[in-house]
Amino acid sequence: MSGYLTDQAFIPAHHQPAVLIDLIHDQGIELNRLLRHTGLFQEQILSGEARLSPHDWLQLIHNARRLFPDPELSFRYGQRLFPGHYGAISALLGNAGNLHEALQVFTGFSKLVFPLLGAHLTITDRHLCLQWLDSCGNGSEHRFVIEAAMAGLASVTRWLSGERLPWAFQFRHARPSYPEQYQVHLGDTLYFDGHLDAMILPRRYLETSWPGASAIAWQAAKQQCKPYLDPQAGGDSFRIYLYRQLQQHLASPPSLREMASPLQCSPATLKRRLNSQGCHYQQLLDDARLHQAIHWLQFHGYSTEQVARQLNFTDSTNFRRSFKRWSGLTPAACQRALAATMHSVFPV
Repeated sequence: MSGYLTDQAFIPAHHQPAVLIDLIHDQGIELNRLLRHTGLFQEQILSGEARLSPHDWLQLIHNARRLFPDPELSFRYGQRLFPGHYGAISALLGNAGNLHEALQVFTGFSKLVFPLLGAHLTITDRHLCLQWLDSCGNGSEHRFVIEAAMAGLASVTRWLSGERLPWAFQFRHARPSYPEQYQVHLGDTLYFDGHLDAMILPRRYLETSWPGASAIAWQAAKQQCKPYLDPQAGGDSFRIYLYRQLQQHLASPPSLREMASPLQCSPATLKRRLNSQGCHYQQLLDDARLHQAIHWLQFHGYSTEQVARQLNFTDSTNFRRSFKRWSGLTPAACQRALAATMHSVFPV
């Protein structure tokens, strides 16, 4: 198998999870209540030996939200996350010489920097888009995880660059009942019901040099991080590994049986692995197709017909039917919504 699984305990509890533990403990909440059903004990955390699985980390988030149901919690958590004190990965992020190097940390080292999400970077002549992907079947905690990640990336890039970058934030979920929390922590450029969890920025910010970075420290930290990654998966979860494989073959996607063969497992085992990460094979393929279609429509200016051809739909009616099943919208309606979003973010 390639990639980490939801039940694999590899996340140091005194790293990213401890940030949330400290935040909740500061509210006067007893640790034994926060750690319930996570398999963690305070003594283990303090010893630096405790390891959490993604499943356990999600349980910790669930407990925190239940014990302290503050709508700001995810944003406050995210703002404390990065670069953090997590060894070589924090040194790598803290010494990024520009935005491109910082984003490479999230796209190439997700297993170390934030294992609950994968990241996919799209760069065009005018824009860059960092899309966040569910790594482990985050379920009901996905929105919290997304809010924390976006707040964290916006915060650390502001700190490293010395300025507040004009990120636009696009969310899959519906507009919340407390949008003021988003405005306070992220800004006013917010879009909901967008079918992608993504952060968008003009490309000109990508290569601008940042003050205080050390190229030597960056390279040394990068070498130190590599041994901790799964050499087969590049640091992705099993779910994201398969998603990326499907992205490369969207015009002629392999069947589940064909995908199982190079992984040296049976189709039944592949199904079980995906089920443990909160998805199934057709859902993963549909997500990969939808996300790529939206990228082509939103950032590359493709027509509906061009997208249909790229995805190898010979019948435009079948493409429209499939797209509506994936997104709930017709391609034309989705294209109009995306065009309105991009125009408001980057007016002509």
